[in-house]
Amino acid sequence: MASLSREPNGNRTIQFVAGNGKRKSVRLGKTSQKTAEVIKSKIEALNAAVVSGASWDRETAAWVGEREAVLYDKLAAVGLVPLRPEKEKTTLAAFIEGYIVKRTDIKERTRINLKQVCRDLIQYFGPDKPMADVTEGDADEWRLFLKLRLGENTVRRHCGRARQFFRAAVKRRLIVDNPFGEMKGIAVQANRERFYFISCDEAGKVLEACPDAQWKALFALSRFGGLRCPSEHLALRWGDVDWEHNRMTVRSPKTEHFEGKESRVVPLFPELRSHLEAAFDEAAPGTEFVITRYRDHNSNLRTQFERIIRRAGLQPWPKLFQNLRSTRETELAESFPIHVVCAWIGNTQAVAQKHYLQVTDAHFEKASAALQNPVQQSAESPRGESQEQQRTIVIAEDYDSVRYCTNVQIPPRGVEPRFSS
Repeated sequence: MASLSREPNGNRTIQFVAGNGKRKSVRLGKTSQKTAEVIKSKIEALNAAVVSGASWDRETAAWVGEREAVLYDKLAAVGLVPLRPEKEKTTLAAFIEGYIVKRTDIKERTRINLKQVCRDLIQYFGPDKPMADVTEGDADEWRLFLKLRLGENTVRRHCGRARQFFRAAVKRRLIVDNPFGEMKGIAVQANRERFYFISCDEAGKVLEACPDAQWKALFALSRFGGLRCPSEHLALRWGDVDWEHNRMTVRSPKTEHFEGKESRVVPLFPELRSHLEAAFDEAAPGTEFVITRYRDHNSNLRTQFERIIRRAGLQPWPKLFQNLRSTRETELAESFPIHVVCAWIGNTQAVAQKHYLQVTDAHFEKASAALQNPVQQSAESPRGESQEQQRTIVIAEDYDSVRYCTNVQIPPRGVEPRFSS
């Protein structure tokens, strides 16, 4: 007879006495009582067959034939079933490359990122390294290997994707443990040293240096519209622009797999609208997409943008495009409720606080001015004016002062945009 026990952590183990009188164990891990009882009865039948030298009955033979590799190998290890002539070993290159190919649900940029992690794993461990042989210690050493040439957040992302690969292998019962499963410090952290606020003056210089209306629209959509570049720019159609109501529908490839996050509506801010109008006037009749000249995946927008920034007499800042979004969200948060700002930018309040909202010099200047204004206002305000009237005036002044970049280049226009009524 075999015995079934349950450990405090929920793992179950079956023990039995083999034909040589030695007690042997088959560890099942976390499984239901019902499943464990079935396996226990089959182990008893298999052990009886080994002791007596009899063949398996049809039901037991069918059950053994249906077992997945992990359980079969555990039964073979205690002598209940024969070892497979050539135990199949799932190798890093074969599994991960196949996994990436099968992921037809991911975006091209995600696929590129996964392939990079695959290359780094293969470079360190070799293509034929069995996944089951990678230990937690190996995972830690691979992380140190990455740190020799990559930044902290990139290392964290790589380890998170490696965990994803091994988790998929565990789910398919190809390996038992995920060596990255217990690794700490994988979540990407905000690096505030790489924050940069692109001022209105700098934005105006960049716009002047842009070679054409398409590049000006690209920049304005990022800096004044807060769009993700390039995915949301390239998805934007002229049909998404509602000139009459001063808003546009932004399709978001990054978040479209989340319910209700396929798109969002963003205002046509004055400094954005003017550059969209200029691009619209240059577009050929029937043109579908707003951005038409840089749609090729081989178009290196980053390199071209760095040239434009240098042409403007500036130095390229960190995270070229994300800091444009970050700057816009920081500006908008000065004038609108944060839930409204996040709805326009397309992120959550938690993400905005951690990765986007910046503390700028203007905040310190405004705070310093606020220390003086109350004294001046109390001396200058008419006695008959109510506190509510005074408060309204101050709020209106603050709102107007931070709402828009009023000094950016506005393209000259002679006619209204060509849109159907």
